[in-house]
Amino acid sequence: MVGVMLCLGIEGTAHTLGIGIVDEKCKVYANTSVMYSPPKGGIHPREAADMFALRFSEVLSQAIERAGISMKDIDLVSFSRGPGLGPCLRVVATGARAISLSLGVDLVGVNHCVAHLEIGRKLCRCKDPILLYISGGNTQVIGYKMGRYRVLGETIDIGLGNMLDKLGRELGMKFPCGPEIERIALKGRRYIRLPYSVKGMDVSFSGIATAALEMLRRYPREDVLYSVQETCFGMVCEVAERAMAHTGSTELLLGGGVAQNRRLQDMASTMARERGAMCYVPPDEFLRDNGAMIAWTGLLMYKHGMSTRIRKSGINQRWRTDDVEVTWR
Repeated sequence: MVGVMLCLGIEGTAHTLGIGIVDEKCKVYANTSVMYSPPKGGIHPREAADMFALRFSEVLSQAIERAGISMKDIDLVSFSRGPGLGPCLRVVATGARAISLSLGVDLVGVNHCVAHLEIGRKLCRCKDPILLYISGGNTQVIGYKMGRYRVLGETIDIGLGNMLDKLGRELGMKFPCGPEIERIALKGRRYIRLPYSVKGMDVSFSGIATAALEMLRRYPREDVLYSVQETCFGMVCEVAERAMAHTGSTELLLGGGVAQNRRLQDMASTMARERGAMCYVPPDEFLRDNGAMIAWTGLLMYKHGMSTRIRKSGINQRWRTDDVEVTWR
């Protein structure tokens, strides 16, 4: 495609294998995905990775077909290098290297958390937001300062999404449990006090699921799950508001799969509005894990002099948001 630089982005940090194709204006040509859903329990990293390997060619072919291009039209390959589950990251990295070498195009390793921020910042047209990033394994409040995205607050134990999945599994729900919890919570009317664990700018969720399971012995399920959402979302909105006050930001951006929850969106929007600020929420397709966000962030990095040599393209399971050098801002 003459005059248009296309990047193929591959996401695979946890349960979702996603492949997106995006150009330098952030036009999304394709954004295909498949999700691993365990028959019981939580994510089994090796089983998820096996599914990724089995269906990689299928998802890639779907993306190329949907974009209406051929593989030779791809100018750049980017992949989720971390953080995430090791077996899943390795499958994605291997696939990205193979495509890069076969096409003779450059490779860019992308930080998954930063990609959530950048796709939201572009699609919502916000300039310098505080990102409230909530997914299965990650819960962070992030802001930009002096060439890096700084983690202003985060969970000190488990991610909010993982806590909801843990609670849901105990109630016999299928993974991911967040959507079903949200549906049941809509019927709740009574708030039941649960541990509200905000420690400075950080939060803790490890005790809430245990307390909620105890409360289920005495109260209706819908009231307990309603209370879980109100408590947890109140905690993260409090920390996000404090971050906005500290930085003077008038923009709040939501990111991550849990941010698809409409009650969380309502609470965050109300908080921002009461501060005279704006709350931005990307479409659900770009809140959950997806290849388009990896492709877009890879393009940003590449356009500002960053690429990844094949021999240095190893995964980084614990690649923190604030370890990324942000050369494009």
